[in-house]
Amino acid sequence: MSIEDALAAALSELAAPAPSTLIDKVFGHWTAAPSRIGDVLVAFTGHGVHYLRPAGDPQGFAADYRARFGRPLRAADRAPAGVVPALRGTARAPRPDLTGLSAFERDVLTATRGIPAGQTRPYGWVAREAGHPGAVRAVGSVLARNPVPLLVPCHRVVRADGAPGEYMFGADRKAELLRDEGAPLDDVAELARAGVHYLASDTTGIVCYPTCRDARRITEVHRHGFRSVAAAVDAGYRPCRTCRPAA
Repeated sequence: MSIEDALAAALSELAAPAPSTLIDKVFGHWTAAPSRIGDVLVAFTGHGVHYLRPAGDPQGFAADYRARFGRPLRAADRAPAGVVPALRGTARAPRPDLTGLSAFERDVLTATRGIPAGQTRPYGWVAREAGHPGAVRAVGSVLARNPVPLLVPCHRVVRADGAPGEYMFGADRKAELLRDEGAPLDDVAELARAGVHYLASDTTGIVCYPTCRDARRITEVHRHGFRSVAAAVDAGYRPCRTCRPAA
């Protein structure tokens, strides 16, 4: 009998039934689930998904989880409600369990959760939205260790020039996920080659990131490109309130 099974048995033999909250404090739970990147292993608590990685090595997954979060895992029959549709990309992800992380890590992951499907934001945007505008490199480090990819969509965070950049599951997979969501990566790359990183509309007077839903409504005759938000502001435009590019 494993240490985890022995502990569970001991809890079950208490004079009064062990409260479920006690079990959750001792154990995490895990199961396999389908996703847009193939089957994944999902660890969760009563507060939501806690850890997610590609399937293939359940023992290694459990060991990594225990090393990172300090608790063993027990198998579960199914993932929490709403998780599988979110992993398949057909529903908004439920709130993950970010306990055990630093305040900075939670701020970064919470900001990243706010990036809509089909849109991208640079690392500097995440740093600013998280309340740490000078911590761009640290943001990259947090996202490289994102405990719940897909549910916290770190694949939507890109380089300052709009190029997808690196991803824990590979750069090709990152581009694939973004294209599946409708992000106009080819258009962004073409604009970047021309030195354009922001788009402005002379009818609304706003400037946006190129993947912003508002930017994608601008007709060509009314569209103006800028290398920086500052240049657009100098030309009389104001930053979009939807995508909130840095001034």
